[in-house]
Amino acid sequence: MPRSVAAQVEQRLNSLTKPTGSLGRLEEMVVHYCRIKGNPMPPMPRKGMFVFCGDHGVTEEGVSAYPREVTRQMAANFEGGGAAINVLCRHYAIDARFVDCGIGRPTRNLVREPAMTPAETAESIALRRRMAREAAEKFDAAGIGEMGIGNTTPAAALFSVFAGLPPSQTAGRGSGLDNRMLLHKIAIIEKAIALHQPDAANPMAVLAALGGREIAAMTGFILGAAHTGLAVVLDGFIVCTSALVAWRIDPTCLNNAIFSHCSAETGHGRLLDHLGVTAYFGFGMRLGEGSGAAVMLGLLDTALRLYREMATFEEAKVAERVQ
Repeated sequence: MPRSVAAQVEQRLNSLTKPTGSLGRLEEMVVHYCRIKGNPMPPMPRKGMFVFCGDHGVTEEGVSAYPREVTRQMAANFEGGGAAINVLCRHYAIDARFVDCGIGRPTRNLVREPAMTPAETAESIALRRRMAREAAEKFDAAGIGEMGIGNTTPAAALFSVFAGLPPSQTAGRGSGLDNRMLLHKIAIIEKAIALHQPDAANPMAVLAALGGREIAAMTGFILGAAHTGLAVVLDGFIVCTSALVAWRIDPTCLNNAIFSHCSAETGHGRLLDHLGVTAYFGFGMRLGEGSGAAVMLGLLDTALRLYREMATFEEAKVAERVQ
């Protein structure tokens, strides 16, 4: 019986001119990526980044430190190449795409009515499913990021419903809330959940009631990328909330997912634990935009270069460890 891809990769890693396991989690990245690709010696990846941007009606409730028009302004900054994600994508040779998911056309205020209709939710998911399948033809690995003023509020609400946790354990400071504003944000989420009484067994309905267009779009992208061989590199709390929704729709959809980092946003660590996954790094990042996913793609390049280009003990004529 042929050895598994993971076994073949581990054998090569252990034959390289270094102590066994001495590259730590870089070695785990290689095994993880090769398993996703089904190839013990994949080529260096063609890398893409998809940043989904949308506006939220719940900003009317004062849940963000920034006004809603910053979403539009930052989208223009993305297009102009001046944001952090632009710098990272240039540095790591990542092809960046910025996806308008309703900039200037906010979802409804979820504390007063459902954020989206069922039809709007289904349409957002279907559209980005197709985008993911097209991305799988062009890229080997694709990062997912987001930008939307106020979107940590729907993300925390979704996580609370699916994990059965109070908003005090899922809601964080987002773009920099002080203590008073954070307590207000928690109260808004509690009010929205009480209003809609969402049933976690019906993830599409929960997403419609409490989500947002970019969250639905990322959910669709993750679902569409599943089983294509595209490695999907996930960014922070909001992106991982979309992964949670996708996982509730299709429990097999995260087999090709790489969780880049655990952000400083309250709830992200709990969300990763709920999904039963471990991020590759921390760094205290909480910017969003796909910034953590871009750094992960750079680390993946580094790990694969080492794996592909280091000499083995035999090739270098270096004595191996005495058994």
